[in-house]
Amino acid sequence: MSTECSGNGVVGPLTHLASLYPLTRKVYPDRLISESTDLGERVMEKYKLFDAEYKFLDIIWDLEPVNSTELTRVCLKKLGWKKPTTYTMIRKLSERGILKNEDATVTALIKRGQVQKYESEVLLQKSFDNSLPTFLATFLRDKKLSRKEAEELKNMIEEATK
Repeated sequence: MSTECSGNGVVGPLTHLASLYPLTRKVYPDRLISESTDLGERVMEKYKLFDAEYKFLDIIWDLEPVNSTELTRVCLKKLGWKKPTTYTMIRKLSERGILKNEDATVTALIKRGQVQKYESEVLLQKSFDNSLPTFLATFLRDKKLSRKEAEELKNMIEEATK
């Protein structure tokens, strides 16, 4: 289900284009992303992470709450990052509202599942025109499912249609 909303929404050097390309967004209340057709750009949420950010958060999700000094040690071992790199990443992700660093204790403000849901929705939208059957057909091409996997998928589909 989507809701349409309009307005010029463009500021700065592109303001003159606002009348030619009005901002139209499809907002999906049941999803973590919204689609913007303004100049073909998509509005990205805070769940959009670069690979290094995701790897860093993966460590935090596994250890949280984690002392920032301990986190620098783990990042050196697992990612090869020096202390300043780790502290820079903590600061940047804290500024974006993704992490909280309080009293040298780092915790994630977003959950792994939220990021995974966002990333899977982006993939589905970008590569498969929001078609779950097309995604599944492509993913399962040349693969054999075990009976257990097929039963799990069947149960998920049945649960999602209730």
